[in-house]
Amino acid sequence: MKRQELRLSGSGGQGLILAGIILAEAALLDGKNVVQSQSYGPEARGGASKAEVIISDDIINYPKVDKCDILLSLTQKACDKYIDSLKPGGTLILDDTVENRPDRDDIKIYSIPILETASKDLGKPMVANIVALGSIYELTKIVKRESLEKAVLNRVPRGTEELNKMALGEGFKLILNHKESSYGEVC
Repeated sequence: MKRQELRLSGSGGQGLILAGIILAEAALLDGKNVVQSQSYGPEARGGASKAEVIISDDIINYPKVDKCDILLSLTQKACDKYIDSLKPGGTLILDDTVENRPDRDDIKIYSIPILETASKDLGKPMVANIVALGSIYELTKIVKRESLEKAVLNRVPRGTEELNKMALGEGFKLILNHKESSYGEVC
C-alpha cells in the first residue's frame, strides 16, 4: 500500500476527531505507519472540524495532509472548504444532505445518508462518525475489517459497544446498497 491521505471534515460535535483516532489505531493494529492530526474551530459544537490521517507502509517524512486521496464531508461548509484539497482520482464521500456537489469529473463522488442513518435508523445522531468509518472501510479497505472493529470497541464509551458495532455495520451496508442500486456507478 502506498501512502494514503484522508481528511474527515464536518462540524464540531460530529465525532470526526474520534473517527480519525479510531482509523489511525486500526492502521497501527495492521502494522502500518500512521500520523493523525485534528483541528476544530473555537466553538465546541457547530464550528468547523477536521481530522486527518496518513497511513503508509513506508516511513512518513511529512506529517501533514496537503492533497488527500479520500475526503469525507458531512456538511456543505466542509465540502466547500476542502474540495480543492482532494487529489485528481480521489474519492469524495458526502453526506446526502450536502446539496451543492462539486463540479469535478476527475474524482469519484459517493453521496450517502450517513447522518440520517445515525439519527433515524439507529436513533443516535452521535454515532454518525462510526457509520462514516464503516462507509470509508467498505469503499477503500484501507485497514483490515477486524482491526477497525477492534479499534472502534477500544475507543467508544463503555456501555455503547453494541450500538457502535451496529453503526459500523450500517456504514458497511450504505456502500454495499449504494453499489447495488447504482450498478457500480458513482452518483
